[in-house]
Amino acid sequence: MRLVSSHPAYGVPRQVTGQATVLLAGNPSLMTLDGTNTWLLGSRGSIVVDPGPDDAEHAQRVARAAPGLRLVLITHWHHDHTGGIPLLCRLTGAAVRAADPAHCSGTGTGPLADGETIEVDDVALRVLSTPGHTADSVCFELAAGGGVLTGDTVLGRGTTVIIPGDGALGDYLGSLRRLGSLPAGIPVLPGHGPELPDLATSAREYLRHRELRLDQIRAAIGELGPTATAGRIVEHVYADIDPSLHPIAEMSVQAQLDYLRQ
Repeated sequence: MRLVSSHPAYGVPRQVTGQATVLLAGNPSLMTLDGTNTWLLGSRGSIVVDPGPDDAEHAQRVARAAPGLRLVLITHWHHDHTGGIPLLCRLTGAAVRAADPAHCSGTGTGPLADGETIEVDDVALRVLSTPGHTADSVCFELAAGGGVLTGDTVLGRGTTVIIPGDGALGDYLGSLRRLGSLPAGIPVLPGHGPELPDLATSAREYLRHRELRLDQIRAAIGELGPTATAGRIVEHVYADIDPSLHPIAEMSVQAQLDYLRQ
């Protein structure tokens, strides 16, 4: 399957596969990379995955680009993916489904179930429970190898941040193993960053990166002592990165410490 490698301009729909078009929200940041990817599925945009932030202009563009919108799906609860839901639903009347029932709305909707198949018009996909980045994270596997919408579980570039208190590294490693076991050649359609050609390869690379970081944390604990804080370990292990990134690194290190200390 041919993938277009260039990243879209903000607010310009770009077809990536036969079933998936991306619309990039204008909310770039350290955490969101170039911004949030809103995915429109099917010939008329019958399903939208992750409407993006609370941005009226973006919601209106999504509504125009998805004239057949009937269902909104959420990969996880973070506001850069869900903030635009209220306005988009007012504009289109679409129902909303998520793993967390608190985010579901519309007649006949309920929480997403692992392994469930969803069919709307010419779109068919399967729900994959992939907790770790958040407790409610899910991915959506399009039929016939058409791609997996990974939310923040696998990004188009960089690595995923696990925020302690909601996400958990043990769950995340299990989710990566699940994605890494899928057939080769299935495209990654991520929540941030450009699409990637092979989810199984990307998931296994993520696993190797996490295992390397865990080895570094173990070595740091060996030098600094078993009560070393996440902040102290960041200073020790991440000495070569921009200090402005240390707060983000500290969240990931804390998640790794929680995992190791369990």
